[in-house]
Amino acid sequence: MMKPSFSINDVKRTVRSYFGKSVNVRVNLGRNKILKYEGTLSGIYPALFTVSPNDKNFLGKTSYSYAEILCGTVRIKPVSF
Repeated sequence: MMKPSFSINDVKRTVRSYFGKSVNVRVNLGRNKILKYEGTLSGIYPALFTVSPNDKNFLGKTSYSYAEILCGTVRIKPVSF
């Protein structure tokens, strides 16, 4: 097993720096299903963070744990204009 290059505190610090900004979210749902959307990072909590999708018709999970980023299930990055 490989040692992760980031710690949970590094992930929390990075996510906290995106607060209030537009981000691209990529979620691996398993069985070759990938969900991609753009939203605003709207909440930072001790165990999870929330993303408000820009699409009003979006039906999906909008809260993620920091461990999901650490495991690679969820990826977020700021939107570059």
